[in-house]
Amino acid sequence: MMPDAPSVSKKSKPPANKKASLLRRFNDWFHLWVGIVTGIPIVLISLTGCLLVFEQEITQLSRPWWNIEVKGEAHLLPPSVIRSRVQQQLPDMEIRRFWYYGLDAPVKITPEHSDSLIFANPYTGRVLALEDHENFFHLIDEGHRNLWLPPEAGRSFVTWCTVIFFVLLITGMVLWWPKKWNIRHVRQAFTINWRAKWKRVNYDLHNVLGFYSLTIGVLMAFTGVLMGFLPVRNAVYHLLGGQDKREEVRSIREWNAELPQKMDGKIDAIWHKVTRELGEKDPFQISIHYPKEEATSIYACTDMQNGTWRELYFDKETLDLLSNSQEKISLEVPSKWMMRSNFALHTGYIGGTVTKWLYFIASLICASLPITGFYIWWGKKKKRASQAF
Repeated sequence: MMPDAPSVSKKSKPPANKKASLLRRFNDWFHLWVGIVTGIPIVLISLTGCLLVFEQEITQLSRPWWNIEVKGEAHLLPPSVIRSRVQQQLPDMEIRRFWYYGLDAPVKITPEHSDSLIFANPYTGRVLALEDHENFFHLIDEGHRNLWLPPEAGRSFVTWCTVIFFVLLITGMVLWWPKKWNIRHVRQAFTINWRAKWKRVNYDLHNVLGFYSLTIGVLMAFTGVLMGFLPVRNAVYHLLGGQDKREEVRSIREWNAELPQKMDGKIDAIWHKVTRELGEKDPFQISIHYPKEEATSIYACTDMQNGTWRELYFDKETLDLLSNSQEKISLEVPSKWMMRSNFALHTGYIGGTVTKWLYFIASLICASLPITGFYIWWGKKKKRASQAF
């Protein structure tokens, strides 16, 4: 007969996995204390990002002259004519860069060595407004990019805060994870108990809303890091199959029309070709620049839709399309698609109005998380202090 197995009391049970316990303690410590230290910068970055989501829509509310009567593409003035007419009205302005917003909106002109933006009627060339480039949203953008610090130091600080916020979202997910997947724990994890006391409601606002904003929050943080850290951007590019190929710029499509001799004629010819032939998405929304003397190419930008765009370069002498031009984004390989779509993924422009609203709400929630989290900690601290006495 085998001897009876020795009884094992609760005290004699083998200890829990110390490694897992240590990781959990570190997770809780990081989420609490690093979250408190970086709370204010994260609130400011999230709030400024929230405002920037609807920058265009909000700005246009203060521009009664924005909506232009549509007269048709045949009546749109080419850049050289608009340039000539605007310079007659503003002779001191050196004009080089144009941005057509479509058939029903003005042309934005960015003069050289000036803080003003010029807006003109695309059918008449009449100046509609002059605006200071450093407006309210310029100030908000500076806060979002560098927290109003000197650009180099501020950009680095914001990027590191974004990295920390990314990690805080992951550690928060660990804290949110229900201990048991029964009805009671699932209800607590996914719903806010509005009938409870304020401390409980605040906890739910932090815990539940944090979970619902997690996916967009992680996406905003990750794409923000790609913008701020070149090594991370390069690593993602290579992981997606991208390769560093430095090829000599060459012609990939010859100019197949009459070649103008003067620069005004060349700019107009490229504008016409891009809007009528090369542009795929809203082709009459186009940006085009007069080149500087030392430049070898003429720049144009088309297919500006939902936060993505397509840059084109034309030889300044022959007007041939050059190999450093971008392909249509629908034809891009994953690595280049990601790099070109990063801004749209970061801002919510990627899906139009629907994703803008989702990002707006998620940004508000992200701004609230440090506040509700601090209140949770403060409440526990006060409770421990009262119990000590």
